[in-house]
Amino acid sequence: MRTYGAQLIDGHIHIEQRDAPIPQPGPQQLLVRVRAAGLNRGELLALHAQPRTPGQAASLGIEAAGEVVQAGTDALPFKAGDRVMGRCGAAFSDYVLLDAHDALAVPDRLSWPQAAAIPIATMVVYDMLIAQGRLSAGEWLLVTGISSGVGVAALQLAKALDVRVIGTSGSAQKLAALKPLGLDVGLCTRDADFHDAVMDATGGKGVNLIVNIVGGSVFAECIRSLTFEGRLATVGYMDGILEGRLDLAALHARRLTVFGVSSKGYGPEQRQRIVQGVADRILPLLADGRLTPLVDRVFPFDDLAAGIAYMESNGQLGKIVLGDD
Repeated sequence: MRTYGAQLIDGHIHIEQRDAPIPQPGPQQLLVRVRAAGLNRGELLALHAQPRTPGQAASLGIEAAGEVVQAGTDALPFKAGDRVMGRCGAAFSDYVLLDAHDALAVPDRLSWPQAAAIPIATMVVYDMLIAQGRLSAGEWLLVTGISSGVGVAALQLAKALDVRVIGTSGSAQKLAALKPLGLDVGLCTRDADFHDAVMDATGGKGVNLIVNIVGGSVFAECIRSLTFEGRLATVGYMDGILEGRLDLAALHARRLTVFGVSSKGYGPEQRQRIVQGVADRILPLLADGRLTPLVDRVFPFDDLAAGIAYMESNGQLGKIVLGDD
C-alpha cells in the first residue's frame, strides 16, 4: 500500500512516498480503507520544531475517514463495511488502523472529504467550547484567526449553540465569506488591537470565551477583552510566539480562567470522554444538517506537497483535505 512521510531539509518540507504492508488490526482496532484524510497545521509546526535525522521521514496524517475492511474481535459496535472517521496515525496511507474507541460513525449525508475534516477540529472545538469553555446560549465568543480549520469549526458550533461570535482575520475577503455562516462581527486585523472593537460590540462588557489560535502576540489583548468570569482557550500559535504577558490583577479581579487545549497528554480514558462527547453532542448536529464542515480544497494524495504549500500560504478558509475520490 502507499503511505506518505515527510522530513525537513534546508528548512523545507520534503514528501516521501513509500510502500508498506497492509497492517493487521488488533482486538480493539479497525482496519480502514482510507477515502480521505485531513491536513493539520500542527503536524507542519511539529516538523519545523523537531527536525529528524536526515533520511528519516516522519509518517504524516492524524485523521482519516473511510470504510471498515476488518474489525477486531473486541471492536464493537463497528463491523466491516461501516463508514467511520477518527484520529489515527499515518493517515496519509491507503489503509490505517483506527482504535475502536477513537472511531465515530460517518453520517450518511456527509461526503468523504467532509468526514475527513471532522475528527481533529471537532474534538478540539468540543473540548474548548463545551467541555472546558462551558459556552452557553446568548454568550459572546471571540476567535482570533477565525478562518483556520479550527476557527471555522468553532464558529459553526457556536452558532449551533446560539452564541454570538466575533472573529479576527487578516483577510477582509475571508471575513465576508464567513458572514453567511453566522459571523456576527468580523475584525480585519492580525495585530493586538481589537480590544476597543470587542468592547463596542459587547456593550462594554467583553466576551465570555476567547479561542486564541494566533498565539502569544495577542495573548495580553485577549485577557483585556474578557468579561467577568471570562475564559481564554489557547489552541495554537500561528505567529510562532510562545509567550505572552498575563495581567495578574485582571486575572484576580475578574475571576478569569486560562486553559490550554491539546490531546498530547491525554490517555485513552480522557480521549474516550472527548470522543463520546462529540458522539453525543456534535454527531446529531452533523446528521441533521445543523452543522456541515467547511472544506476549502481537496488535493489528491499524490499532490500532498501542493496541499502543504497551500496551507503554508495561509490561503485557506476552513479545512484542507486529501482524497483521491
